Amino acid sequence: MAKKPKKNQPGGTPATVALTAAGTAFTVHAYDHDPASPSYGEEAAEALGVSPDRVFKTLVADVDGTLTVAVVPVAGSLDLKALASAVGGKRATMADPAAAERTTGYVRGGISPLGQRKRLRTVLDASARTHATICVSAGRRGLEVELSATDLAELTGATFGEIARA
Repeated sequence: MAKKPKKNQPGGTPATVALTAAGTAFTVHAYDHDPASPSYGEEAAEALGVSPDRVFKTLVADVDGTLTVAVVPVAGSLDLKALASAVGGKRATMADPAAAERTTGYVRGGISPLGQRKRLRTVLDASARTHATICVSAGRRGLEVELSATDLAELTGATFGEIARA
């Protein structure tokens, strides 16, 4: 059963603060998060009534010893080899969850590519360009922010790459 999205709520997370400070156009979408949900991203897509191709998850990987952010559609998965290649690395593995939380300042399931404690190298899947807007975590579970992929890339210093697989 789909959860009913709440009306736009400002949220006040580091991500929304960064967006506001930059003067970027965005919309906040809140919904009631179910802690038992097996997939944060799929839960968000269903709750918001948005195609899983337009909802992107933020993943933190370790590429040759350097933490790197990958932003991919929840409809697919991260291709670690492609991520490593996209940043000129040799090998990528998923980062230790505690290290990802400590470095970004967010909790797992609520990691946003925006407003991170330490700015990490970021790669946004190229499929994001095919949508007028995409949704990413706004910095906590149950809170998404909708904005253009171009704005997201500009604010995070992200590059675009073919890093997702269906």
